[in-house]
Amino acid sequence: MINRRHVLSSGAFAALAATTSLEALAQSRKDAVVLGMTLEPPGLDPTAGAASAIAEVVLYNIFETLTKINADGSVTPLLAESWEVSPDLKTYTFKLRRGVTFQNGEPFNAAAVKFSFDRAGGEKSTNKDKRVFAEMSTQVVDDHTVVVLRKEIDPDFLFVLGQATAIIVEPKTADSNATKPVGTGPFKLEAWNKGASVVLTKWDSHRLANAIKIKKATFRFIGDPAAQVAALLAGDVDAFQRVTSRGVPQFKANPQYQVLVAGSRAKTILAINNKKKPFDDVRVRRAIAAAIDRKAVIEGAAEGYGTPIGSHYVPGALGYVDTTGINPFNVEKAKALLKEAGVTTPLEVSLVLPPTPYARQGGEVITAQLAKIGIVAKTQNVEWAQWLSGVYTNKNYDLTIISHVEPFDLGNFAKPGYYWNYESAKFSDLFKKINNTPREADRAKLLGEAQKLLAEDSVHAFLYQPQWITIARKNLKGLWKDMPVFVNDLSALSW
Repeated sequence: MINRRHVLSSGAFAALAATTSLEALAQSRKDAVVLGMTLEPPGLDPTAGAASAIAEVVLYNIFETLTKINADGSVTPLLAESWEVSPDLKTYTFKLRRGVTFQNGEPFNAAAVKFSFDRAGGEKSTNKDKRVFAEMSTQVVDDHTVVVLRKEIDPDFLFVLGQATAIIVEPKTADSNATKPVGTGPFKLEAWNKGASVVLTKWDSHRLANAIKIKKATFRFIGDPAAQVAALLAGDVDAFQRVTSRGVPQFKANPQYQVLVAGSRAKTILAINNKKKPFDDVRVRRAIAAAIDRKAVIEGAAEGYGTPIGSHYVPGALGYVDTTGINPFNVEKAKALLKEAGVTTPLEVSLVLPPTPYARQGGEVITAQLAKIGIVAKTQNVEWAQWLSGVYTNKNYDLTIISHVEPFDLGNFAKPGYYWNYESAKFSDLFKKINNTPREADRAKLLGEAQKLLAEDSVHAFLYQPQWITIARKNLKGLWKDMPVFVNDLSALSW
């Protein structure tokens, strides 16, 4: 059997020998950077689609938010220079930064903030966090003061306002942001070569332009793991954040590179369409979970870089409880559950796999594991746009492997019509309690109850918390070591 970890093209080995000359090249290219990405974004407007690849290109680069999420998960001012929160934690008063303009010359002000938030929560909104914005109202006090009124408490609200779905858009150009983005950020779109790359250039009129070292950033889209390694070795890419883990040992051993291994708040899951028969029977969902050896999946999908999880929550987060023992790996129990549910085997199901290596490689492992209990998973390899339309929008699937990267996304399980078709009045009530509990200790306890409920309902086969790997030239500075959200913060980079 061929060991994938050690297979590299002859061109890649030749490139390895050329690292000395590449180092000189990197030194001479002190104001430009080439970043690798696994997926190409379907558009450049993060308020119009769920793909995390959009934010990887535009968040904090082209578009800005009121608050900024930092690598350590802390939240600091960005377009808002300060804020006050009412004692009941439902009213936020933001003082906005003065002298800020959009890239088309229009002023940034409280009216732009109100427009952005009203649009995000409006009837026609396709914002994946529409529910957050729909349940709040925004009031303009003056050009530089805006008040946000919330119906419910959200202890993570300032964090949410730093995510890509909360970007502040220019009203006149908002509808064309998918292809012609206009923001207040330090970079502008220069070119989008579909299928290959996006090029951003520094916007010299940005308020902090003088402090930004990078003048040109190219995002190259490389989905194949072997090609990612080859591109790094050849010097075609200066850094690859969230790169596949294949080839890590050789980069760790090479002094020309830096390898950063970071924790995450992501959850990689085998998502189940809860309303489709026979998955509407909890015994069938529990059987699927019991059939899966999480450690084998982590090894096969992520080269061992991951931690098993039993619910939609990860170690280190507030209120985390270990739920991996609720649906443990147990093939005989899985068979018994299927029999108890009256399922006749072999049972044919669809397994839709997006183009990410973790999904394709994990799909091979999970298909073999499900076969042992009589479930025949027919894999369907799709491109990202197909996954978004077929699975996420139209719910046309049985099973799919996907990594949810948002830190605070338990609310998706209380969202009517979400793509996994889970509806639980008990969970919705519990989540409402969580959002309206001001004391952190009490909230942590409720979060633990929510995790246990999702595990007991076996909404999905929860797989693992991935570890993100960044491989870069050793002299590239400012890369995020931890990744609470998917961001390539160009303003922090320098050679």
